Amino acid sequence: MRARTVIGRAIGLLLLGAGSIPAAFAQDALQPYQLVRSLQLVQDRIAGGDHAALPMQAKLLELADARLRAADAEDFKDPKNFRALLVYGMSGGNPVTVAAAASRATADPQSLTIAKGIVAYLNGQPAVAIEILRPIDPMSVPSDLGAFLALVKGSLLAPEQPTAALALLDEARLLSPGTLVEEAALRRSVGIAAAQGDAARFALASTQYVEAFLYSPYASQFADSFVSGVIALHMSISQDKLADITAMMDPEREKVIYLRIARRAAIDGLADLSAFASARAEQGRDGNDNQDDPRAQLYSSLSTVTSATIEDVRQKLGKIDRGKLSEGDRALLDAAQAIADGVVARPAAASPEAVAAGLAPKPVEVPEPQSAADNAAETDPDAAGLPPVE
Repeated sequence: MRARTVIGRAIGLLLLGAGSIPAAFAQDALQPYQLVRSLQLVQDRIAGGDHAALPMQAKLLELADARLRAADAEDFKDPKNFRALLVYGMSGGNPVTVAAAASRATADPQSLTIAKGIVAYLNGQPAVAIEILRPIDPMSVPSDLGAFLALVKGSLLAPEQPTAALALLDEARLLSPGTLVEEAALRRSVGIAAAQGDAARFALASTQYVEAFLYSPYASQFADSFVSGVIALHMSISQDKLADITAMMDPEREKVIYLRIARRAAIDGLADLSAFASARAEQGRDGNDNQDDPRAQLYSSLSTVTSATIEDVRQKLGKIDRGKLSEGDRALLDAAQAIADGVVARPAAASPEAVAAGLAPKPVEVPEPQSAADNAAETDPDAAGLPPVE
């Protein structure tokens, strides 16, 4: 409780420093670890859905950067300040600042190794970073540092060692529950589980994310991974499980998710999933349906465009307000209408030259009403001048 009070006061001072009090005063008044802890507190508020804290995060990163650039060897004699430097780096900090500050610090070899790995990570050298950080167990260092280290290592290992990556992301969540670290770890876990074909893990991570972090400003990235995962795992995830997860969302987010699933499923030819998702999007909640939403109308039509009710589908497509669709959806509507028209259209007659060259099938001729003599010729091969059937 006392730590949160100190951090709260620090944030207040920083906000004043951004206004009437000179920023240099605020930087000098606080130790690096106090600035970084304030940054973490703000980031956790962001993870919980406080979008208004985003500008404060940017300001705190700026002030922490300036303070760490000015820090000397004496500052880094306190291990908390050096750990703060590492956490700052893994919180989106400047690699130049991390490298310069670490070069002035006297720290234990493991901490200096972590700093080197973080600089490689921030400079876009994942292979170098993972080789440097591989021997370091996140559970063996203080939890405030270990959580970020597990998150970084898990992210780096995801492409080549997804199983190990998922274990590290679990450690990150264990070390820092309810924070932006856990939000990022869960978000990454959803994508990795989908790529692995692990439907159970995908469903669990998605459920946990929706329960805790649905209003995070980074939730759009979760939505991308969730929709892609539902499409990839459509044979493994039941519609009931999908409905359970989306039921925890507010009605608007649920509608958008179902619309996105319906669109992707229709494009990929997953008619059953598209029909389910578009029906759920149209159904709505709390007595408010979305049947007048042109996107829901379009996607539901796409799932039945080649069905026996093709005339109904054509009529439904014709009533959709094109002006309310995106450019991509207008292209989908045009394609659906062309398919629907093609289903009911008479085949175009091929030219005699094409038929003779074997480049087109002979046109199907619609027979005229026949007389009794014609019928007899049909049943008697000799009467028609044809050789008998052997």
